Amino acid sequence: MKEILESLINGELNIDEAEKLISANNILEFEDIAKMDIKRSERTGFPEAIFSPSKDYDDLLLIIKKYMQTDQDNLIVTKLPKDRYERIVDDLGRDDYIYEYNKRAQILIIRKELKEKEIIAKIGIITAGTSDINIAEEARVIVEEGGCQAITSYDIGVAGIHRLFPQIAHMVEEGVRAFIVCAGMEGALPSVVAGLVDVPVIGVPTSVGYGVGEGGRVALDAMLQSCAPGIAVVNIDNGFGAAVFALTIVNSD
Repeated sequence: MKEILESLINGELNIDEAEKLISANNILEFEDIAKMDIKRSERTGFPEAIFSPSKDYDDLLLIIKKYMQTDQDNLIVTKLPKDRYERIVDDLGRDDYIYEYNKRAQILIIRKELKEKEIIAKIGIITAGTSDINIAEEARVIVEEGGCQAITSYDIGVAGIHRLFPQIAHMVEEGVRAFIVCAGMEGALPSVVAGLVDVPVIGVPTSVGYGVGEGGRVALDAMLQSCAPGIAVVNIDNGFGAAVFALTIVNSD
C-alpha cells in the first residue's frame, strides 16, 4: 500500500488506478479456489480463518500453503478433524511451522513464530453441560488468540443451578467484560446468566439434544426468545463467532 501511495503522490498513478491496486492488494486469490481477506486483521483486530468442513483436502492444503507464504504471522483453521490435522502437518513439514491443535475444539493455529501477547481483557466462558465443552473450547482458543484471558467454568447448567452462582461471582470479581454461554437441550442458561450480570452475554446454542431438541434448534429459538436483556445469540455450534463478537466488544472501547 505504501508503494501504491508513493506512486500516486509522484504522479505515476491516477486516483482510480491507485484505488484498484489498493483493493486488489487486500485480497489474496489462490488459483480461483479461494480469496483470502489478508487485511481483515487491520480493520477488525482479528484475522480471517479457514472453515475446513466440505473443502477438498487438496484445496485446503493449497490455501494453507499459499497463505503461509505471505507476510501474515499465523493462520486459523476451524472444525478440523484430527486425521486432517495430521495430514496437514505431514504435508507442510513438522519443522517449518509451529502447530497448536485443540483436539476437543477441532481447531488448528499455524504460526511462523511464537510471540508474547499482552492480555487486554478477561472473558468468561460457561457451558451448561459437559457435552457443550467442545464448542466452548473453540471459543476459548479464539478468545486467547485475540489477546484476552479466558476464565472458564464447565457443566454448571440449570439442572443443578446451585453450581452456577459461585462461578458467576468469581468471574464478576475477576472483571470479565463479557460472558460466552454455551448450552444445548432447552438452552436456558444464557437467560439465567444475563439476569445476574451487567455485562454482555453471548449465547451459543449447541447441537446437544434429542427428540424435539435434536440439532440445537430448540436451544437457538429459546435464546432468541429470551426475556433477559443484554443477550446476543450466534448460530448453532458457532463458538468461533461468539469469541470474535466478544473480542469486538472488548476492542470497541
